[in-house]
Amino acid sequence: MENIERKRLAVLVGCNYPNTRNELHGCINDVLTMRDTLVSRFGFDPSDIQLLTDAAAADAGSGGSSSVLPTGANIKKALGEMVDQAKPGDVLYFHYSGHGTRIPSLKPGNPFRQDEAIVPCDFNLITDVDFRQLVNRLPKGASFTILSDSCHSGGLIDKEKEQIGPSHVTETSNKSSSISSKSSKPKAIPCETILHHLSSLTGINTSDIATHLLELFAADASLKFRLPPLEVLDLFESSKPDEGILLSGCQANETSADVTNAVMTGGKPCGAFSNAVQMVLKDHEVELSNKKFVLLARQVLKEQGFEQHPCLYCNDENADATFLSQSQE
Repeated sequence: MENIERKRLAVLVGCNYPNTRNELHGCINDVLTMRDTLVSRFGFDPSDIQLLTDAAAADAGSGGSSSVLPTGANIKKALGEMVDQAKPGDVLYFHYSGHGTRIPSLKPGNPFRQDEAIVPCDFNLITDVDFRQLVNRLPKGASFTILSDSCHSGGLIDKEKEQIGPSHVTETSNKSSSISSKSSKPKAIPCETILHHLSSLTGINTSDIATHLLELFAADASLKFRLPPLEVLDLFESSKPDEGILLSGCQANETSADVTNAVMTGGKPCGAFSNAVQMVLKDHEVELSNKKFVLLARQVLKEQGFEQHPCLYCNDENADATFLSQSQE
């Protein structure tokens, strides 16, 4: 009975940052392709998929394209609404393709650590704290899968157990690269670049990125910058297994590639990880566990010559659960 009632909800975000020095080319293609895959392969209703891109609506494709820009506030609003309407047994999915960054940690006791964030089109960073808070709000029995095709994406849900990553899977470097550096670009914006951009808007002379974000975005800024440090710490205190599932395009210290002219996509720009995901799905009609799915994507990228290693972070049960499905009881 629960299987009949189960809903599948998705938020898809593609940021190409057009006409800027940070411009990418394959991110909108990534989420448009995934939208079609969610409907045809996984049974999502198109009306339950929200698409946010920084292209004009006419360029975002037909059939439910969205003119909602992927600003930090809009992305968090879409994700919050998705989580708030979720019920036990529902399957939630967030696919992000765009730039990532690393910022100095604000957590007590971690003065030298860096935390991961995604970079919306307005540079209003969405951090690991925001994703942790969303996962903590999930109703029991609902799952939330995040697939982030961005640089430094390996730590986007902090405190999630590493299933595949630098500590559990070691691989030698790819022996030869089939991808020219001229046809790919890392999907990363250094923190210094973000700081320079924000300070040019605020006119405030400080290297504290939180000051700029709070000045520009106030209540729409990340919880990392708005909450007192001890309240941030409280979000990460619970050690019980949760239903957050992170498939990252690379390890936290790596970059993910935006490919502008890849042979494997017929010259169509794409994210290397998003494209590997599509290749795995095409080559495997059977259902795949999250763990097997990520291992196969790693193999695809290795064979193509990319120096990035997708990771999986989730509890043990969800590692063996079917990608975009619930464990069968």
